[in-house]
Amino acid sequence: MSPVMLTLTIFGIMLALMAIRTPIAIAMFAAGTVGYVMQAGWQPLASFLNTQAFARFASYDLSVIPLFILMGNFATQGGLSRALFEFAAAVMGRFKGGLAMAGVLACAAFGAICGSSVATAATITSVALPEMRRHGYSGRLATGTLAAGGTLGILIPPSVPLVIYAILAEQNIAKLFAAAMVPGLIAMLGYMIAIAIYVRVVPGQAPEHDESPKVTLSALLGVGPIAAIFLIVFGGIYGGLFTPTEGAAVGAAATFVAALAKREITWARFKRCFYSTAESSAMIFLIFLGADLMNAALALTQVPAQLASTVGGWGLPPLVVVSAILLLYVVLGAVMDELSMILLTIPIFFPMVMGLDFGMPKESVAIWFGIMVLMTVGFGLLAPPVGLNVYVVNGLAKDVPIAESYRGVMPFLLSDVVRTLLLLFFPAISLWVLQFLK
Repeated sequence: MSPVMLTLTIFGIMLALMAIRTPIAIAMFAAGTVGYVMQAGWQPLASFLNTQAFARFASYDLSVIPLFILMGNFATQGGLSRALFEFAAAVMGRFKGGLAMAGVLACAAFGAICGSSVATAATITSVALPEMRRHGYSGRLATGTLAAGGTLGILIPPSVPLVIYAILAEQNIAKLFAAAMVPGLIAMLGYMIAIAIYVRVVPGQAPEHDESPKVTLSALLGVGPIAAIFLIVFGGIYGGLFTPTEGAAVGAAATFVAALAKREITWARFKRCFYSTAESSAMIFLIFLGADLMNAALALTQVPAQLASTVGGWGLPPLVVVSAILLLYVVLGAVMDELSMILLTIPIFFPMVMGLDFGMPKESVAIWFGIMVLMTVGFGLLAPPVGLNVYVVNGLAKDVPIAESYRGVMPFLLSDVVRTLLLLFFPAISLWVLQFLK
């Protein structure tokens, strides 16, 4: 069997297993196993697994993932989301579509201490959706807004997918977090602009006049813990007081203290934080192992290296190559989650991109490409037929058909397209912050 046919066979097995609802980690592991055995045999596979699992999971850098997940779980179970939405509603309530904008603002603020898109969407939806429906917002706009706002959980640091990219590409996590800050804020503003335009172009989606609660001292104090946690974690990281991994530990401890102060975290919720963290971390680490085995099988075919060499020989403009990669991510988002896409494709695409001449230092190219990947995988969280965030939010809105929720995210997908093109053609938007870290 030729290397190309073998590569197609490996991917075919993975997709076939995914089609019958096999967990993505097992699908990649099984496909990688078949591909590895067909090329090297059982004994080399056993030797590879004997060393690779320990080598991967013994990495100190990986400990940042469960710590940031635990930080997000403490924030979710500790009742910090309601104060965020109430403050955001007081700030944005005076505008038409203000409660929808407040939902986006609350998602962005919660994402700054969470790092998970699905958790951000589910948590803010539980608070914001009843208020938006009570004020007369359509199910389409309400669910679409909150599903899109949830993606800010991975666009605004800390971001678990960005941490994984940093580990795979061997890049500085702190620099990637800094580079993601401005694009994340642009995403938030883009969503709010999309809401402002949508409620004026499409009548009946939002009330003509929202009740405008005033910004009170109580509302301001309510968001104080979130602001303090953000400043402690990122101020400490960029101030040189601790590493990103230590910052994640400090952030988890600070979020736990804030949750205790809110007096909403019970013993049952406390245990749920650790159970949820263990489940999410185990899922991510299993995907790591499955992706490692599949990438090893693909490396034996030498097709990824040949592909990189072939693409480099075509003489295409570097932006055309990156655009094609990003379009492939959009397609993959229809069948895979963002973590699986990153783990499976970065070992293939990263060397290819690093071999191109963008007229920038290699570190800048690596960071910029990581931001572009992060922005693009968010499409898969909203776009049909998967749209995990849409499913999560729609599941909490029992009276809204799933088709309406998909229609509701269309203005936000358009905003995503505009933002992605802006960052693609103007890399300096992502990279200018890095000059302050030198």
